[in-house]
This record gives sequence, C-alpha cells and structure tokens, in this order.
Amino acid sequence: MKYINQPIRKKDAMQLVQGKPLFLDDLARPDSLIVKVLRSPHANALIKEIKTDKALKIPGIEAIFTYHDVPDHRFTLAGQTYPEPSPYDRQILDRHVRFVGDPVAIIAGETEECVNKALKLIKVKYKVLPALLDFHAAKDNEILVHPEENWRSLCPVGADNKRNLCASETDSHGDVDQILSECDVVIDQVYHTKANQQAMMEPFGTACYMDAYGRLNIFSSTQIVFHVRRIIANALGIPKSKIRVTKPRIGGGFGAKQTAVSEVYPAFVTWKTGKPSKMIFTREESQIASSPRHEMEMHVRVGAMNNGKIRAIDVYTLSNTGAYGEHGPTTVGLSGHKSIP
Repeated sequence: MKYINQPIRKKDAMQLVQGKPLFLDDLARPDSLIVKVLRSPHANALIKEIKTDKALKIPGIEAIFTYHDVPDHRFTLAGQTYPEPSPYDRQILDRHVRFVGDPVAIIAGETEECVNKALKLIKVKYKVLPALLDFHAAKDNEILVHPEENWRSLCPVGADNKRNLCASETDSHGDVDQILSECDVVIDQVYHTKANQQAMMEPFGTACYMDAYGRLNIFSSTQIVFHVRRIIANALGIPKSKIRVTKPRIGGGFGAKQTAVSEVYPAFVTWKTGKPSKMIFTREESQIASSPRHEMEMHVRVGAMNNGKIRAIDVYTLSNTGAYGEHGPTTVGLSGHKSIP
C-alpha cells in the first residue's frame, strides 16, 4: 500500500509552483531566425501577382517564400492516426487563399524588426472571389472551397470536395419516426453552438534547427509530438527518419494543439536555409488562424413516455469546419455516435 490511497507529488510540482517551467519562446536558440507569415485580407481569392524584391532588400532578411517555392502536394495538419479521417486539403502556401488570415508568404529574418518591415513591403495582387460565409448554404453550392483536383480523402467518411463536404454519414438503429409517433411526449428543438477559441495561456510556437546528423529538429508547444513528425514529413516531402520532434511542458492546449498550427513554417525555413528558426504566434494570430472548436447546429428530436422512459433520439448535425477540414469528420461524428446504443 505504498502508493494506493496515498498522496503522490507530481514530478514537476515544485517547479510549477516556483515558476520554473518555461514557454517555448524562452527555450529557443538565441540565434534563431524570426519567422512570420503574411496573411490574406480576403476570405476567398486567387493570388494574381506577388512581389518580394523590395522586401528582400531589407537588411537582415534571410529568405521570403511564396507558393512558387513550396511543394505542390496536399496534406492535413490534423493530429490523427494514419490514415487520417481529415482530408488532405492543405499546402504550405497556396495560390488560392480561403479565409482572412490564410498564409500568403513566409518571411524569415534576423530580427523581429526587419521581418515586420519586410511584411509591409510585399505587394500582392488578388483576384477576389465570392466567399461562402454561411455554413447553411455551403453544401452543393456553386462556390467551391476546394475546387482543386489534388484534394484527397484517405478514409471513407463521406467527403466530397465538389459538394463542399468534409464528411457525411447516416447512422441509425430502428425506425425512429415510427417510435416517435408512438411517444407521449416529443421534444423537437434546434441548438446552435458557436465556434470558440481555446485561448490557452501560451500561444502556438515552434523552434527548429538542424543537428549534426542532418536531421530537422522541431521543438514545439504541441499535444501531438508523434503526429507532428508525420505531418511535417508529408508537408516537406521528406522521410520521417529525417525529423525529430520534442516538446517542453506546454502552457495549455485544450485540443487546439492537437493540430500542427505553427510547426510547418519554421520547419520549412530551417530545412531550406539550414539555419535555426522560430515562429511564435501573436494572440491575434492564435485567434484568427488556428484550430478553434467547430460551430455546429444540431436538430434534436427526443421521444419519451409519460413514465419517463426515453424511447427515441434523432439528431441531425451540421458542422462548420471552415476553410480546411482538420478534425472535421471526427468532431461532427461525436455529436451523434455517443447517442446511439
């Protein structure tokens, strides 16, 4: 009975109360390049032209990358076991931007000051397209969020990019309409839950460097260490054996860091330049360009008898997965699967 029913001190308890665990930004190498991204001001647009020549002349700027410089295959940022239910709908940078905040260019420089100056000097011309802003109107709309032919869904989850469907499924047991017609009481309501941001204390952040063995080392505030390794390998098109991922104690995640939100950009910079780099999201970036909980609308019918016995439950859920499909199939499924015996 040494451990059972006994108070056991956590390994890091004293360090926590003394404020010793540090956020990732405190642990990154001091010679790291500062990485930031230029973000789209449009909800749906094609990049017609992007000029970086003036920005590249800023002293201290190491590199600027656009969609011309990245691999053209797609991947997912969702931290899920392979094959992921989430669609392969991402590129590191894409000519087609799909939300206000979608990355347009990656800038790496020696100081935050020079990177901020370069951000203002990149000139982009867009072809602005009609935007889908109401998720009720998204399905089978002529406006396609992902019209590209190299979009892929690895699992049979009812996904169809030509219908704006990240996932769709019908699961049932018994004749729900017949049972509801026999019930003494039927409650029929529509419930709406808004998207919400987890707002953890530490924002998204990643630091990278190349080690003596030619491996890309990724040090990140993440909940999905092993998934990040596979995600970055897919994004960069390199073997997983070339990547090593570690994490410090993170300053909160609450599910937000089950998506590889920040890792791909400094990883790409370090892989291309060979130099250490880091990207720390601002609070605004964490709000507008991360992985909040999905907005959902649930139409629920519950039938019961006067004695209190519930005989039927019917749930139809419409989920807004946004511009990209990370965790879309699994979160919408959870709204119904656990209601069916």
